[in-house]
Amino acid sequence: MSDFRTRLKSLRDGLLHLHKSLLELVRSAYERDVAKITSTGQYLNLVLDDPAFLWLRELSAFIVMIDEALAQKAPPLAEADAERLIVQARALLSPSEDGIGFARGYFEIMQRDAAAVLAHRDMLKVMNSLLP
Repeated sequence: MSDFRTRLKSLRDGLLHLHKSLLELVRSAYERDVAKITSTGQYLNLVLDDPAFLWLRELSAFIVMIDEALAQKAPPLAEADAERLIVQARALLSPSEDGIGFARGYFEIMQRDAAAVLAHRDMLKVMNSLLP
């Protein structure tokens, strides 16, 4: 596997871990503030449809974009494409109090939950390991 594909795979794995951590934190907050989630089907419906989880969809879609790039056979994934995705990931993972969508939700969860800050720290380590 080429170096840039390896780097992109590492990015994907780090983002999946971050996504899982954030989903768990949102789920805990939902169960604390709204109602207990009683089944995986209910949880899936909430993730897909509930406003509490809406901000995470941007991260979900980005992970899918990386998966599609890694699966691409013809034309093969170019190094420039992989680099572009890494740059986009850096931009996406910038929490912003004044932002919208993922940037705002990411900022808010990091203000509320130390576990989100730790997950962000772990993702920054992954991002730093991707530097050429």
